[in-house]
Amino acid sequence: MTFRSCLIPTISALGFALLVPALQAQTKAPRGAKPAEASLQAQIDALREGQAKLQRDLDELKALLKERSTRVESPATAKPQEILTLNVHGEPFKGSPLARVAILEYSDFDCSFCAKYASEIYPLIDHAYVQGGKVKYFFRDMPSPEHPNALFKARVARCAGEQDKFWEAHDQLFKDQRPFDGEGLARFRQSLGLEEAPFTACINSNRYLDAIQRSAMGASRMQIRGTPAFLIGTLSEDGNILTAKKVFLGAESYEAFRAALEELLTGKAPAQP
Repeated sequence: MTFRSCLIPTISALGFALLVPALQAQTKAPRGAKPAEASLQAQIDALREGQAKLQRDLDELKALLKERSTRVESPATAKPQEILTLNVHGEPFKGSPLARVAILEYSDFDCSFCAKYASEIYPLIDHAYVQGGKVKYFFRDMPSPEHPNALFKARVARCAGEQDKFWEAHDQLFKDQRPFDGEGLARFRQSLGLEEAPFTACINSNRYLDAIQRSAMGASRMQIRGTPAFLIGTLSEDGNILTAKKVFLGAESYEAFRAALEELLTGKAPAQP
């Protein structure tokens, strides 16, 4: 397997704690800033308030990681657990509620390999399997400590989701991976047709920080160390439990996804073209 992914270093409390300060440094509003830029500064100020709680939670993750072997694995040898079962109850998804085959993606909005997958492979999967009602598609955040804007962008996408525009935000964020400034965030909101007041209120809050952190911690526990990563499997009858049958670490080809999905959907591998 060709390993094409943005590697995430071993997660530490220090690494994740650096995300918010780095974002603050890059987007600090200058004197005489325009209203949109001032609004962004207010959003960043709000992030500071949640940093202390984030640090405490990350200390717990650091203690968990210390229990593991200190041996550093290379991408070729680092493997997730063989059996993966995940609770996806209540998580937003794309596709038919009746579908019982699913893809769960761990991704980072600032990962170049994730963007390549999002522009070249994901649209094919979406057209052939998701829009056709065959497959549910779940998305979980795994922002890298090496990408200081990734956590903020993950929150932006979740806030857009409150107005049923998560997937439109997903597409736009991968299409243009430049950091946000005040004007850029305003243009983003306008391009998606988001109402300003609720979107701004969401950005100013910290309500998605915990969810994003839990997503990243869950991936770490499963020894998923890079993005994009994909769990492909079947859902329980109630749609709440995903049992992964295949794990792709990196941006696989469309044919690899197609083979895995067809095997789950039909019980047999597709014929070679």
